[in-house]
Amino acid sequence: MEALKRVIGVVLILIAAIVAIHTVIEPLYHTSSDAQPSSSAWDWINWLSAISIVLGLIFGYIRMSGASANSSGPEFVAANTLFYGFLFVAILFFWNWFGISGAGQDFTAVSADTRGLVWIIFDAIHPLLSGAMGAHLLRSSASE
Repeated sequence: MEALKRVIGVVLILIAAIVAIHTVIEPLYHTSSDAQPSSSAWDWINWLSAISIVLGLIFGYIRMSGASANSSGPEFVAANTLFYGFLFVAILFFWNWFGISGAGQDFTAVSADTRGLVWIIFDAIHPLLSGAMGAHLLRSSASE
């Protein structure tokens, strides 16, 4: 189990780095238009983000369940922050992703500007959560 935690920790950190780096460098190489507001690299990165969200929710729940029993205050806060943070970004991500995938074409309550703002918020929060969970998994597997 410890080897699996290490591997998942590294995967989460790598995905966090990919999302963060691409968020920063995309404006340097991609010219946005109404027809193509973002680069095609996001088609692949979104799948990686979905994987990291699912892994983050699973391991966040495991950590939160263990922290609620007998743990220090900071561990309780950290565990709950990671789990509920991943839950927050999961809602943002899947709502937005399904909306742009064509599944929500009849849903016109929000504009493209709103969806763009949600992506910006997601792209800023997600790497922090995935990186923190990945680092936790690496530390916890090394100490056991």
